[in-house]
Amino acid sequence: MNTLTKHFFIVLTVLLFASNSVQSQQKTSLTKYVNTFIGTAPLTDPKILGYELPNGWRSWAGLTFPGSSLPNAMVQLSPITEYGSGAGYEYEDNVILGFTHTNKGHWNLCNIPILPMSNPAEKFGSKFSHQKESSSPGFYQVYLEDYKVNVNLTSTLRCGFHQYEYKNGTDRQILFDMGKANSRVSTWNMEQVGDFTIQGFQGGENVFFYATINTKIEKLIKTEEGKRSGNTIIHLANGTNKPVELKIGLSFVSVENAKQNLEKEIGNKTFNEIKNEATQTWETLLSAIQVKGGTNKQKEMLYSCLYRSFLWPALRSDVNGEFKDAKGKITKADFRYYTEPSLWDTYRNKDVLLGLITPDVTTDVIKSMIDVGEKRGFMPTFFHGDHGTSSVAGAYLRGIDNFDINSAYQVFLRNANVEGGARPFIKEYIEKGYISDPDVKNPHVETKAKAGVSKTLEYSYDDYSLAQIAKKLGDSANYKTLMARSKNYKNMFDPSTRFMRGKLENGDWIKPFNPQYPYYEYMYREANAWQVSFYAPHDMKGLIELYGGAKGFESKLDSLFTLPWNPKYIARNVETMIGQYCQGNQPDHEAPFAYTFIGKPEKSQKIIDKILNELYGIGADGLALSGMDDAGEMSSWYVFSALGLYPFSATDPEYIVTAPLFDEVKWRTSNGKMLTISKPGKGRGITSIKVDGKVNNGYFVPHNLFKNGGKVEVITQ
Repeated sequence: MNTLTKHFFIVLTVLLFASNSVQSQQKTSLTKYVNTFIGTAPLTDPKILGYELPNGWRSWAGLTFPGSSLPNAMVQLSPITEYGSGAGYEYEDNVILGFTHTNKGHWNLCNIPILPMSNPAEKFGSKFSHQKESSSPGFYQVYLEDYKVNVNLTSTLRCGFHQYEYKNGTDRQILFDMGKANSRVSTWNMEQVGDFTIQGFQGGENVFFYATINTKIEKLIKTEEGKRSGNTIIHLANGTNKPVELKIGLSFVSVENAKQNLEKEIGNKTFNEIKNEATQTWETLLSAIQVKGGTNKQKEMLYSCLYRSFLWPALRSDVNGEFKDAKGKITKADFRYYTEPSLWDTYRNKDVLLGLITPDVTTDVIKSMIDVGEKRGFMPTFFHGDHGTSSVAGAYLRGIDNFDINSAYQVFLRNANVEGGARPFIKEYIEKGYISDPDVKNPHVETKAKAGVSKTLEYSYDDYSLAQIAKKLGDSANYKTLMARSKNYKNMFDPSTRFMRGKLENGDWIKPFNPQYPYYEYMYREANAWQVSFYAPHDMKGLIELYGGAKGFESKLDSLFTLPWNPKYIARNVETMIGQYCQGNQPDHEAPFAYTFIGKPEKSQKIIDKILNELYGIGADGLALSGMDDAGEMSSWYVFSALGLYPFSATDPEYIVTAPLFDEVKWRTSNGKMLTISKPGKGRGITSIKVDGKVNNGYFVPHNLFKNGGKVEVITQ
């Protein structure tokens, strides 16, 4: 080899190494910003909460899980520190009870708890410290001090991969705590199949599993099989100190399907191969949004929230396409079957975000909802309201239409008109134009009633949403009826108090009336009068008129954010207050944007900035959220607001523009186009908006920007 050739070879080698190094850096360029522990720590500051936590209370902030999951997966493999808690894992705890495989992130299911042990005491569980704990999207690690076991976890869509590094090669055990889960376990069974395999079933959520272990099973000891107090302990044969690897497939159909899921998704792949695939899956998703400028913490919050927005709804169909439908029948379809979205919360923003980045998932979620609706007679709702109408209408109007819209429409019409289905008290709502509440003497936070004000306001919005589908389908008769009903929110407005106020059956206003007092179900759902009185996202013009015009509306809105919260009024999830405004719960999440409708966007921006900068990633460890993440709604609120676009009325294919936290946002749309949002100035008050170089009329931009690409320039001072 001559000198020139040698030099060329060295240069080429250096370039290839540099190229591979850059590619390697790019592969983890965004997942490095994701902190999966955000939302696991408690919120304790009474100045933020609005009240002093009573003894024994833990605020409902966050309720997230730190473990391994792929986007919208069946399996979320995560540690659990406390059963019966909303989160399963609570950051302040120091004992891990097991690693469970279904963790929603707010009311975790916590199915199939597994715990590696060595010389266990009578009480199962091991101390751990955060100094010996780490995680990233698709990976979790912790050292179990009592058992001297280092645990590594990763996962696929339907499978978990456990890797246990025992300090000693003797007395190695694995606990399957089968009687435990956050959902009530009705029964369970488990059996050994050969030297390296176990399989079983856990009732309640009705989860089947099939698992293989790379170490010979010496014996399997079951205690009180089928009972909640029962469990199974696997004793492994003594051997070397090589890592014990447990691969487990889940299915909601059968053990056979769980086995097939495991063979197809993991098979003979190594732990690192599965971990790297998980990392790359998340890199691909997160890379849809790239930003310039902003602080490291803002980037951490953005990508952590973006990550958290894509964990639910969860996959329920197997690799062979089978799933259990709403009637419990095993069936197969040409789409992936998903759980119902957390619609009372996520319709506001998260369902829109899901459709913008992964429209194929949104399509299958909607097909799953239609399947449920046709088999139950009503389209699924979640907890309160009928907001599947908004999620489906919003997706349809944004161009996600690869589903049977006519079937969806017919079921939604049943929701909107038939008593005994998806909308409680719909008969009264149709006849009177509102839903009443009973005359209760001395009502309190826990008073059980109709939540008539909240239902009336929300049904009005749902009627508007359904009307948009009717219009698109050319059903003019239902369009007119539903649009008329969409004004029913006005029937709850009391001009004498200038609040949305409860009514009795005879139409009288409920007395006495305290607009600051929160209720869970009396007049309001998890809110007080202040928090619902600015909710009419489909008709802000009409709402402003109720307040006597822009000036009256502005003064009332000012009071929402300035009137101090009474610390004696305690409702666990009505927390994190700015005046009477509650960021910690969803019912008033549109209110910070409302100033824009009276030409005062700078006032909205001040509130939005306060929330973004002071109510996310807070507390002693910077890991607390201002409220329950609610399957990603709290996170999606941050993502949209930080990027400068928010779906104020999620049904409508348009976005309200705010000042992004970053100098530039590049959003690669689902069809490969590029939407660029830039804020060249340092100010936060918007003076004008340019779209593709032209001054925009107003503060909304159309969804066409996501279809065609484009440039939005936010001019501030």
